[in-house]
Formats: sequence, structure tokens, C-alpha cells
Amino acid sequence: MQLIPKSEILIESVPPTKILNSEKIILDVGGMKCAGCVNAVEKQLIQHSGVKSVCVNLATEVAVVEVEIGTVDAEALVQGLTATGFPSQLRTAKSAGDKSAIPNPEARQRQEMQGIVRQLGIAGLLLLLSGIGHFGNIGSVIFPFLNDIWFHCGLATIAIMIPGRPILVEGWLGWRRGAANMNTLIGLGTLTAYTASLVALLFPQMGWECFFDEPVMMLGFILLGRTLEKQARGRAAKAFRQLLALAPQTARLIINPEPEKLISGANIMEIPAEQVRVGEWLQVLPGDKIPVDGEVRFGQTTIDESMLTGEVVPVMKQPGDPVTGGTLNQSGAIAIQATRTGDDTILAQIVALVEAAQTRKAPVQKLADTVAGYFTYGVLTAAGLTFLFWYLLGTHLWPDVTMSGAMAMAHNMGNNPQHLVPHTQYSALLISLKLAIAVMVVACPCALGLATPTAILVGTGMGAEQGLLIKGGDVLEKVHKLDTVVFDKTGTLTTGKPTVTDCLVIAESTLPSSLIQLAAAVESGTYHPLATAIQQEAKARELIIPHAVDFHTEPGMGVSAVVEGKKVLLGNWEWFHHHQIKINETAEQQGQRLATDGKTVIGVAVDGSLAGLIAVSDTLRPDAKTAVDKLRQMGLRVMLLSGDRLEAAKAIAKQLGIANTDIMAGIPPAQKAATIQSLQCGKINTFVAMVGDGINDAPALSQADVGIALHSGTDVAMETAEIILMRNSLTDVVKSIQLSRATFNTIRQNLFWAFAYNTIGIPLAAGILLPAYGFVLGPASAAALMAFSSVSVVTNSILLRRFVP
Repeated sequence: MQLIPKSEILIESVPPTKILNSEKIILDVGGMKCAGCVNAVEKQLIQHSGVKSVCVNLATEVAVVEVEIGTVDAEALVQGLTATGFPSQLRTAKSAGDKSAIPNPEARQRQEMQGIVRQLGIAGLLLLLSGIGHFGNIGSVIFPFLNDIWFHCGLATIAIMIPGRPILVEGWLGWRRGAANMNTLIGLGTLTAYTASLVALLFPQMGWECFFDEPVMMLGFILLGRTLEKQARGRAAKAFRQLLALAPQTARLIINPEPEKLISGANIMEIPAEQVRVGEWLQVLPGDKIPVDGEVRFGQTTIDESMLTGEVVPVMKQPGDPVTGGTLNQSGAIAIQATRTGDDTILAQIVALVEAAQTRKAPVQKLADTVAGYFTYGVLTAAGLTFLFWYLLGTHLWPDVTMSGAMAMAHNMGNNPQHLVPHTQYSALLISLKLAIAVMVVACPCALGLATPTAILVGTGMGAEQGLLIKGGDVLEKVHKLDTVVFDKTGTLTTGKPTVTDCLVIAESTLPSSLIQLAAAVESGTYHPLATAIQQEAKARELIIPHAVDFHTEPGMGVSAVVEGKKVLLGNWEWFHHHQIKINETAEQQGQRLATDGKTVIGVAVDGSLAGLIAVSDTLRPDAKTAVDKLRQMGLRVMLLSGDRLEAAKAIAKQLGIANTDIMAGIPPAQKAATIQSLQCGKINTFVAMVGDGINDAPALSQADVGIALHSGTDVAMETAEIILMRNSLTDVVKSIQLSRATFNTIRQNLFWAFAYNTIGIPLAAGILLPAYGFVLGPASAAALMAFSSVSVVTNSILLRRFVP
């Protein structure tokens, strides 16, 4: 049993992880195309003095920079990134009346998408014209120029100058600033193919072959892949955009909130929702969104809170009931009084949490980031070695592949055989060059960079839609390792609303009603579910609660006070032993019987003598048994943690099917964190999830590998726990773990395919199968495979939306 004073609740509600000497700067960063770009941006930002940490998300194009307060000029960060080829913008708070100060990343993304589509259209037309020339004489009969080599030279030139120009420019800028990226590889491969073909065309006596179609095909496939990838990333961010759209834009301010004037239209003024202040009254009509968090003061209605909890059944609201900003008023006109506005509203906190979650990387992503930092230079080295090997050794070790290989490559990649000149020496040079180009083009750091953030983007967005807030990729990876789930009892497994069931008098001079009166007087100095139950019992009996002074509380044991000159103690047997109060055999037996029935027993002593026993019962949540059973089916060990007596904890555990060996009872709040730590550091390393209400359990939630909090303790939960259940439903514990596992499995799949594409594609492009099977992955095919790898990784993340926990 735990009796906790209000003052102690306030102390424990202070977020334990708040950093007082740092602040976060959020930047919207453009121009990032691959993991190499992400690495370059992070290096650029971390070099500034005063910057503590940097986290960049490729999928959302956001950089979160943690800095020491007052040491970093945010505009300097923006200017530095923009100057190095990453146009950036500082994300500032929404200021009233200044819409220009609000960055619009979605509009910027639309403009980028329109530009990519235009480039793709031009590249597609060039690709079509280039391809027609290679369907025998079908096209040349009507348009003879389609087979002319100068026409194909013109197509390649246009492809490089128009749709390919941004790629070449960004690739060059990346190379120049020492951060070569995917555009560098594509640009180098494209220019090499174009230059070699141009030399062959201008100096035909050299006997080189022309392959002008390579630049056209490579750029066409790359732009197609980027268009599909951009669209897929937009679909991946759909849930988060819908979350942002929930924020109401306007509010109806009640100028004079006098009852007789509430229905007067002249008494109402429409203002921006961001201008509402705490304490002001607002009118909300049917069909309107609640503009801010508040309490109903007038009228009654039903509210659709599905955006907050995922629960589609509307909730009845009457005067005194809380309402949440962004929820939908359905049936009646109401007047509310604002209690939280701006960034303090629950919706704003949810948006901030979801956005922060999308920038928290899973540890498994560190491998991809490390590889991406050196990836481009590694690929360039591999391309150089490929060229040297085939030019110096390969064509001499396997001389028969020189001409056949050249002819096969030309045929496979759409080259016109009439432009080939059978000159063995120069064919060896060009074959080596083509293989090197294919190696440069097939490598895809973009897929590595998108593997984790897109999956987290989809997973956290889905969770928010269903009332599950998961705080990031690192949480997802820890959830995957969980083997034990510990539940707090009171307020978590139980409803947290106990009622008095028994009042047993021990002292003959004491009446049951006076026992309740004394207990209620002592409990008036505390705030705890058991105290509330006793006070409600006194009110139900219409008893007058006497005045009490000199309160003293010992968390987890009991409370004392002086009532009408008598010292009254309430608490467990340990509390009574501490105060040397004798407990007779009858009281022991009666207390044991009540505890065996699953009731919490509170002893009442007056002036050093036991006066009676009060039994309080807290019923199980309706979904507790289902949640526990499903967790066991998932292979997890379920344990119960309680400050209550062992007998009461056993009674609850018996209803849930929890073994006695998995019960930890009589644990005061101050020792719960140590209890979790003892599980983690036992003979077998255990990964523990702690499920609590987010108030008294804050230290234990913080200590656990994964803290899961019911939303009832909003402020503490959002700071301490790593998964927040907005519906306060225990079955959502199961759903959150299932969703986390599914999201992390998607991350692992994405990373596997991202590495597999490069592991398989680079050797094929380097000609590993050319001597034995005559198969080679040409530059155009390499470009198609590279584009497909990025699209497939993002698409696999989108498929996560089909997961229904």
C-alpha cells in the first residue's frame, strides 16, 4: 500500500531527462539525395563550435541540431549548408499574423516533384527517340534520321544539358566540397560514356565504337527511379501530414462569457487559433474542431477523439469534462475554457514527439551511416580497379571476350551494331571503360540512406493514427529484444478507482462511521487512489469530515495526522510495527482473509491502539487478462510489480494467470527502479519493458529498457516513457510491441536489400560472369537496377501500412 502526498507528486512530475543547458535547432534541408549527402550534412553541422549532436533524416529532409544555449547562430548553420549545395531553412515557431515566417516544406517538396516530373518527361522523350533507332529498320523507313549517329549524338547532348544538368552540377559540387555522393557517380559515369563516344565520332580513324545511347538511358532510368521514389516517400509521410492537418486554424472567441450572452452572435469573434490564451472562453459549433485543450463550461455534446486515441466511438462531454485540441465536435454547441494553448496542447506534443521519433536512428542504422560515409570513394576505387584489371589483365587472360563481349554489350544495351569497328585493341579499352562505368552507376548509397528513415516514418505515423506514440528507431530496436514485460498493479492492471468494500471495527468503543470519518480526515492530506476511495465513502455516507493537522506520510507504508486532538495512523502492518502498535490475532486473521480475497487492507490506529480495518478493492481493467495472455503467446514473460501487500498482489495475479514467482509485491515507489535494475542485471541479461501510469512509476519507466506509459500521466509519460498509449488500453501494449517488431523487421529487410543490391550488382557490373557465361551488366542496365533498388526499399516501407496489429 502506498500513500503519497500531493507535494511528492509534484516533485516526481518534473521530467527527469530535461536538459537545462541545451536547445534544439530544426532545419529543413534540401538537396539531399543519398546517405552520402546525409553524412556530409552531419559533418558540416557538427564542426560548428557549441554543437553537441546532429541527427539528419533523409526521408523527411530535416536536421535536428542540439546546441549549447546562446553559443550557435542558427542563421550561420543555414548559410553554411546552403553555400555547400544543401539549400536550407530554419524552422521557426509559428508567429501570429506573420505567415511568411512559417516554412512550408510540403510546398517545397511539391515544387521539387514538379521539376523532377518535367525532367523525366524530357528524358523519357529522348529515351523513346533513342530507342526507336534500334528496332531494325522499322523507324528508319519513315524517319531515316533516327538511324543517324549524329542524331544520337544530339540526343545525348540534350539529355546531359537539360534533364541531366542538375545531376552533374550537384555531383560536381559534392566532389568539390569533399563529399562525393550518388550524383557524383552518375555524373562521372554519364560524362565518361558521352566523352568516349564523342571522341569516337570525331576521330573515326581510331576505330572506337560510339555508345551515345548510354547517357540517355542512364539519365532516363535514374530520373524515373527518383520520380517513383519521391512519390513513394510522399505516401510514406502521409500519416504524419494528416496529423499536422488536424491542428485547427481558427477559433471563436467569446468576448464576454456571461451565461446570458453565450448564445449572442455579437458576442463572438473569430481569431487565429494560435492567438488564444489560457483562461479565455471559446465557442465550438457542431462540425468544428476543438481549437485548443480546454474544459467544457456550457452545453453538452459528443466528441470524436479518434485522432487522439484511434477509438472511433464518440465520447459524451458535459460541463467540467476536458476536451483536446484537434478533436471533432459532433452534435452540440458548447463553450469551453482554454487550459493549454500553442505548443503546450496535447496535439502539439504528439506532433513534436512523432517528428522527433523520425529523427532518432536505430543503432542498426549506424552501420549504414558508417558505410555511406566512405561509400562513394569505395565505389570510385572499385571502378578504377575494374578498368585496370580488364584493360591490363582481363582482355589478355580471356582474349575471346574482347570482340564477343563488345558485340554482346552493344546489343544488350541498345547500341547500333553498324557503328562498331572490329578493332581488338581499342575494343579492349572500351570494354574496360564500359565495365568501369557500370560499376559507378550500379552502386546505390541512396537505398542505404532510405532504409531506416522511411520505415520509421511509416511505422511512427501508423502508430500515431492508432493512438500509439513510439519515440524512434532506437526504441524499435530495443522492443525487438524484449523478453520481459513488467506491469504496475494499481492504476495500470487495475482501473485505479478502488472502492471501500469492508469496514471492520476492532475497538469496541469505535463505530464504523467514526472509523471512516477519522480515516477520511487523515487522507485529506494525501492524493492517492486509496485515499480517494476512503473520502468518497465518507461522502457517500454523508459524514462530516473533521479537521486534521500535522500530516506525515511515508510512501508505501502509511500516513498519520492529528484529528481532534487524537493521533490517528493509517497504513500497513509494517507502518504499525514501526510505531510499536500491537496487532492482535483477530485483526491478523481478518486482515489475512480480506487480503486473500484480493483486497487492500488499511489499518486504522487511534492514540497507539488498533481501532479497525478498512478494506479497499480495485477491479481489474476489462482488457488486462487479454493483454497478458497475448503477451505470453508472443513469447514474453509477464511480471507484476506492486507496492501493495503480497496477498493482494497474488489475488490480482491469480485472475491474470501470473505465477507467484513473477510477483514483486511490497515495493515502494522509490525502490521500483532498483527492482527493474535487478531484473536487468540478474544471472541472465534481461531486456525489460515497464508498463505504468507515468506518475509514480516515472523512475521505473526511465530505468526499464523500454518504458510504456498509459496516457493518464500525460506530462510525465511524454518525458519519461518511450512508448505512450493514448487510449489507456492494455491491449495497446500488445499492439505497440507488434507494430515495433514489424517496423524493425522492415528496417532489417530494407538494409538487407540495400546491401544485397550493391553486393551482387557491383561484381556483376565488374564483369565477374563475363569470361564464363558472356553475361555483363551494362551501364544502362546498371542504372535501371540502381533506380529500382531505391524504389523497392521505399515501397517495402510503404507495405508496412498493410500491417494491422
